Amino acid sequence: MNGPGYYELYRKTTIGMSLIESLDNLILDQRIEPQLALRVLANFDRIIAENIKEKLKAKLSFKGHLHIYRFCDDVWTFVIKNVDIKLDHNEVAHADRIEIVANNSKRIGET
Repeated sequence: MNGPGYYELYRKTTIGMSLIESLDNLILDQRIEPQLALRVLANFDRIIAENIKEKLKAKLSFKGHLHIYRFCDDVWTFVIKNVDIKLDHNEVAHADRIEIVANNSKRIGET
């Protein structure tokens, strides 16, 4: 976790990896300092989390076989195999495996 309670979960997404690669290139080219790159990443973590919380309204349901679950550092992780996913507009998808990571959505100090 970084900053005041935001998680770094979305850095492994395509856009997160692209941002990290771009920041690394800027650092290697000596166009920005590493400290600025860290501030950009912290801002990315905050903005992604806030936008998902405020703007994402889609719902889905799923059915599958719980393979692994664990709770560590206030974060739940579930690995589900052979999953049927039903989206809110009745579209159905299948996945051999999904991983769900759930964390506290409140920032440190919020009640």
